[in-house]
Amino acid sequence: MASMTLLDAPRYDARKARIRRNIIIGVIIAIPFIAFFTWFWWNWPEEHAVNRFFSAVEVKDYSKAYGIWNADPNWQQHPQQYSTYPYKDFLSDWGPNGEYGVITKAHVAVTKEYGNGVVIGVRINDNPKTLFLFVVRKTKTIGFSPVDLRY
Repeated sequence: MASMTLLDAPRYDARKARIRRNIIIGVIIAIPFIAFFTWFWWNWPEEHAVNRFFSAVEVKDYSKAYGIWNADPNWQQHPQQYSTYPYKDFLSDWGPNGEYGVITKAHVAVTKEYGNGVVIGVRINDNPKTLFLFVVRKTKTIGFSPVDLRY
């Protein structure tokens, strides 16, 4: 068996080297972008749940909003499961006679991970006071936040 010498090495392929270089540069450039967008969109599912909730409240579909709040669209089939925050209490908080009156617009102002979920600060009807809600990451159930955020 003959051994390979330097003179037997394969020829330099400029095209192959250029492709390899471009792939390496592309990966180096892509990594920070991927990291940024992952960080930026990390709480999107929880924000989306809150946005869906407020969309239902804004059109006065309180039954649907209560289902989103509890992450259970079929809540009416077993309302006893939600005895800690029953539908009538929900209506007194979020209905037209609630603290915010008729809710016509709401937008997410701030989000922050906290424990097993996300604290989401929402501005309602241009009220300068931010309402803080808590969304459990695993179940997407919404509740009032145990903490307020400073931002």
